Amino acid sequence: MRNHFAAELLRMAQEDPSIYVMTGDLGYGVWDKFAETYPDRFINAGISEEHMTAAAAGLALEGNTVYTYSIGNFPGMRCLEWIRNDICYHHANVKILAVGGGFAYGQLGMSHHATEDIAIMRALPGMRVYAPADAKDAVATARQVNAWKGPCYIRLGKGKEPDLSPGRVRRGIEKIIELEKGEDIAVVSFDPILAEAIKAASILKESGIKIGLYQAITMKPLDERTILAIAQAYKRILVLEEHNRIGGLGSAVAEQVAGLQGAKAVVEYMGLRDVYPSIVGSQEYLRDFYGLSARHIVEKVEKLRKEEFKR
Repeated sequence: MRNHFAAELLRMAQEDPSIYVMTGDLGYGVWDKFAETYPDRFINAGISEEHMTAAAAGLALEGNTVYTYSIGNFPGMRCLEWIRNDICYHHANVKILAVGGGFAYGQLGMSHHATEDIAIMRALPGMRVYAPADAKDAVATARQVNAWKGPCYIRLGKGKEPDLSPGRVRRGIEKIIELEKGEDIAVVSFDPILAEAIKAASILKESGIKIGLYQAITMKPLDERTILAIAQAYKRILVLEEHNRIGGLGSAVAEQVAGLQGAKAVVEYMGLRDVYPSIVGSQEYLRDFYGLSARHIVEKVEKLRKEEFKR
C-alpha cells in the first residue's frame, strides 16, 4: 500500500512542483525513486520528527504541499503539539503519512502500536483523516488529499496488504462504500482490518447468515448520510476497528446515530477495550488475541442474532 501511495505521489510531483516529501530517517526503498528524481524536494530530517513537522509547516505556509512520513505513532502522536499549533491552527497544507496503523508493527511493542491515532487526529479542528484498506484505496487517497489544500492525516498499512476489491475500480473515497448488502446486522470497518470483516462475512454466508458490509476510507469528514441510511436499514451496526473503542470510527458512527429520530440501529463496538496492548507478536496474532479477527467477528454476529431472537 505505501509503495503505491509513493508511486502515485511521484507521478503527481511531475505535474506539481510544489510537492515535497519529508521523512524521519525512514522509508528507504519507499522514497528512493522520489529522492532520485526530485532531490531538491526530498528532505530527510533525521530522527527528529518534531523538527520535521515544524519545518513542514513552514514549507507549506510558503505555498508548498508537504508530505511527512514515518511509522506508527512517530509522525502523529509524537508531534502532536507541532501538528496542533503549527499545522492545524494555520491550516497549513501538510499531509501526515503514518505507516503501520494498529498492530502492523506489533513485534516492536506498545511504543509502535498506533491504536489511539484516529481519535486524536479527529479531534483537531481542520484536520482530515483517511484510512485506506488496500493499494487501490491508497492511490485514490493520494489523489484526494493532494487536491485538498489543508492538513490531512493518512493511516497507511505497512505493506503487502491483500487486494480487497479485485476487479473494482475505486472512483472516490468520500462516501462509505457498500461491499455487501445484508439483513439485520451491518459491519462497518476501515483500513486493512477490513480483510477480517470480509473473511467473516464469507464464513457467515456459508452458514446462511448474510451481513451488510461497509467500508469507510474518509474518517473525517465522515459520510453522515450513509451512516444514517445504514442505521435505518439494519437493527445493529457492528463497528470493527484496530483502535481504541474511545474516539475512533465506532464513536464517530455512534455520534451520528445518536441524533437520529425514530427507529434506528444499536451501535456495537469491536475494538480495544481502553487498554495498552502489553504483548508483542505479529499483527495477525494480536488481532486474534484482542478479539478482532474473523473468528471473533463471526462469534459476535452469531451472539447478536441470538439476542435479537430473544427480544
